[in-house]
Amino acid sequence: MPENKVLIIDYGSQVTQLIARRVREAGVYSEILPSWAPAEEIRGRAPGAVILSGGPASVSDPGAPALNPAILGLGVPVLGICYGLQLLAQALGGRLARSEDREYGPAQLEVSAPDSQLFDGLPASSRVWMSHGDKVAEAPAGFKVLAGTRNLAVAAMADETRRLYGVQFHPEVHHTEIGEKLIKNFLRLAGLKADWNMTSFVEHSLAEMKRQVGDGQVICALSGGVDSTVVAVLLNRAIGRNLHCIFVDHGLLRQGEVEEVRDRIAAHYNLNLTVVDASDLFLSRLAGVEDPERKRKIIGNTFIEVFEAEAAKLGQVDFLAQGTIYPDVIESVSPLGGASVVIKSHHNVGGLPERMKLALVEPLRELFKDEVRAVGAELGLPENFIWRQPFPGPGLAIRIIGPVDRERLAILRRADAIVQEELKTSGWYTKIWQGFAILLPLKTVGVMGDGRTYENVVAIRAVNSVDAMTADWSRLPYDFLETLSR
Repeated sequence: MPENKVLIIDYGSQVTQLIARRVREAGVYSEILPSWAPAEEIRGRAPGAVILSGGPASVSDPGAPALNPAILGLGVPVLGICYGLQLLAQALGGRLARSEDREYGPAQLEVSAPDSQLFDGLPASSRVWMSHGDKVAEAPAGFKVLAGTRNLAVAAMADETRRLYGVQFHPEVHHTEIGEKLIKNFLRLAGLKADWNMTSFVEHSLAEMKRQVGDGQVICALSGGVDSTVVAVLLNRAIGRNLHCIFVDHGLLRQGEVEEVRDRIAAHYNLNLTVVDASDLFLSRLAGVEDPERKRKIIGNTFIEVFEAEAAKLGQVDFLAQGTIYPDVIESVSPLGGASVVIKSHHNVGGLPERMKLALVEPLRELFKDEVRAVGAELGLPENFIWRQPFPGPGLAIRIIGPVDRERLAILRRADAIVQEELKTSGWYTKIWQGFAILLPLKTVGVMGDGRTYENVVAIRAVNSVDAMTADWSRLPYDFLETLSR
């Protein structure tokens, strides 16, 4: 019997996880598998429906990810998005062609088959988001064209009898006006129930962690941020005193951060917490390094060395728990083995050494930041935990442009402390997603009193985001900026 869940096949789109997100928001559990997942694993998941993601390749490229025949053999509804639509067309006898003009950005969708279940209750014309270089020139036999755009004859198609659907646009992104409702229509025609929520996620995570860890000992990389704190609280519920939390002071933290995290954790949770001062080790490894990618990889490798050394002191420890979330994964490596492009290496993903002695436990790996905060609320975390602004694992090392040393770290700490203080005093700390100081690799001439100065330049970065995937600059008021400038 198919289960009440959606299986998403990842062909390397940068927004594959947004598909899972939209499905979850509709109350249906979803899982992601890479395009190369074997047929037995696909069948073993027993999904109630399958969604094929977009991807950066052309279907006709040598070695391009292909459609596993096992998917069509499941007998469940299938929705192909962008590259997924093209795979369906290719596999079932349709004809593909290169687009005369690559479409990227908004397009006006005109629905020609409003009676289709996929477009039930949706407007005849709406704005959608396109990103493709190929197109379906001719739909396969048995398929009906449901919609088109000015430049695209087949923007959506369906074989209603076999419940096979495809759209060339991206319903998972916010820019597609009908996206949320279209995905809900697909879930409804698949007969799936809206019974998944954060309570379900917590229950699923606790069961999965108990299964993975068993009676094993786990060390948890605890930074005091919402991601690692949620992981620690989840694991504490799942395995109790077999959890050992380690807070590493790598010398790259903000002013007073060690004391703040230690006191905050002690005030709320009965966790096994060890604070390790490894600042000399980290700073010696970073001496003279300017490239931010090298910094991240050095920090990632050194973190693992420290955790493995601490694990050795505890005896037999087999697992390392981390607060890795999906934006970390999708920017660092191909998600779940998929084909997407690497953006940057996060210290806890792309910065990890190839050979590790500890197996990873990462229950939040497929969640966005706002979903993690929702889990935190479900677990009863205090507000100051949940809404703490993100602070990266590499810390101030990547907020210093150029080489890192103790003097430059001290300058940035003082500057960032001013930014944090003014954000909180003005009330803007909770209005923006993230705000902090950056130390630039230059100095400038100025006047202070009657004297000449030649001092460092600090930039302020302030952004708004929801899911840590996209961001826009924050419109901070001039009086606030004036205060900072002084």
